[in-house]
Amino acid sequence: MSFHHLAITTRDMPSTHAFYTDAMGFRLAKVVKQTMARSWAKHFFYDTGNGELMAFWELHDDRLDNEKSMSISRGLGLPSWSNHIAFGAESVDDLHVKRDRLLKCGHEVTEIDHGWCHSIYVTDPNDILVEFCVTTDEFAEGDDQIALRAVTEDDVPEDPPANVIQHAPAG
Repeated sequence: MSFHHLAITTRDMPSTHAFYTDAMGFRLAKVVKQTMARSWAKHFFYDTGNGELMAFWELHDDRLDNEKSMSISRGLGLPSWSNHIAFGAESVDDLHVKRDRLLKCGHEVTEIDHGWCHSIYVTDPNDILVEFCVTTDEFAEGDDQIALRAVTEDDVPEDPPANVIQHAPAG
């Protein structure tokens, strides 16, 4: 089943718009403005390229604490990598095209070959980790049973360390 949209909040819509259009390659498709009793908001919808949407709330409410982190991880005291948004890439070549686009737009990119999938990671203007990922290997026989056992047990095989490459933007 596909998803319709994923929605998060931003305090800096111009930077968020530039990141998700210029660096990520998404297309702004729609905005909805809503007025509530004591506040108002704009809800921006970006087509991620396959008809599914990524949305951003720009909230206007004086009761909100604008000093809190917008990060969906750090705002909760968690490592930045724990809660993140992952988008699919069509191939490793497509992943490298996306990596190069992010670097050209001035963003630092972390590339990780996880063994069964290959990913690139970048932080958006809201301090949220964003990933592009492509599956590079089929699941092995029994992977599902190991995963099911891990739901209730800790004694499961540990994966080998991933190959990590840090890419700095040119300039």
